[in-house]
Amino acid sequence: MPKKETIVVVGAGILGLTSALRIQERADSKTEILIVAREFPSDRSIDYASPWAGAHYRPIPATTPQDIKEHALSRVTYQLLKQEAAVEPAAGIIFLDGFDYLQTPSDAYVELRGGYAEIDGFRLLEKAELPEGSVWGAKYRTWCLNSPVYCAHLLRKFVLKGGKTKRHRLNSIEEAFSMASDINTVVNCSGFGFGDPNVFTTRGQTCLVSNPCDRTITQQNSDGSWSFVIPRPLHGGTIVGGTKEPNDWTSEVSLETRDVILQRVATMFPQILNAEGKFDVVEDIVGRRPTRRGGLRLEVEWVGEADASRKIVHAYGAGGRGYELSWGVAKEVVELVYGDKTSKMKSSL
Repeated sequence: MPKKETIVVVGAGILGLTSALRIQERADSKTEILIVAREFPSDRSIDYASPWAGAHYRPIPATTPQDIKEHALSRVTYQLLKQEAAVEPAAGIIFLDGFDYLQTPSDAYVELRGGYAEIDGFRLLEKAELPEGSVWGAKYRTWCLNSPVYCAHLLRKFVLKGGKTKRHRLNSIEEAFSMASDINTVVNCSGFGFGDPNVFTTRGQTCLVSNPCDRTITQQNSDGSWSFVIPRPLHGGTIVGGTKEPNDWTSEVSLETRDVILQRVATMFPQILNAEGKFDVVEDIVGRRPTRRGGLRLEVEWVGEADASRKIVHAYGAGGRGYELSWGVAKEVVELVYGDKTSKMKSSL
């Protein structure tokens, strides 16, 4: 019986799960796909953000080369989730109205630059539709998903199609080549990138409440912070947030931060409050998002002492945009794994 080749995907966050599924669809019967990860869906860890994130899509003006690239990736995800929501209700995806409220809008928003308005149902809001303090706003159709449900759904699909998993903490990306006997390709969806000097942590604190919400809202506050509400379908409550704190490794919940988050959202969208005018708090969430200076790393690195014959496809560093970019990244990962795209380099780390 011929020996099977194994392709290893490192990481079981949203980029790892979607990439593994796409590779699995492309692979032939002689290829086994193995996900190697420290954590898997249902595990709780501050460094494993995907299953506990608020997951939605909000467009941004794509005004830099990196933004333009990410905009294209996000559109792939948008279209795929639209299809998936229609045929797989148990996946925990819904399409609904999204609202942006800006208190100090940049010219890029006001002038609708960089594809910002290229989304279903887009229209600018009238002044009377804005909450107090906001001077500019937009409405559009977008998606939200229940992240723990969706991650478990993806892993289930992968396993039912014959995918393998191994719980293991790797000390280096090169170690992944030792996870089976015949591995020539490793996909690095590790999040923090195994020592990439451009990667740093971004602390995010949010609050899960049981108050239902029929829309997703993002507000830019005058101090530069952002407030948001992100429903979790299938009666999963609503994520209320949040913070974005670069290089902050604090794991403890700040009750003071929670109070600020809830008060801002209550002012922005009082309709979310219960009959007593309160939030029903389920839990506080603190996560570390792997963020990368220069943006997402999506490229091939060839390694090997003699002939550099082993391929690492890097796909990490999406920061808080992992879900938004996920299926677009997975599509490009497959192209890099199978040589449909040329993006070769020797180690740059």
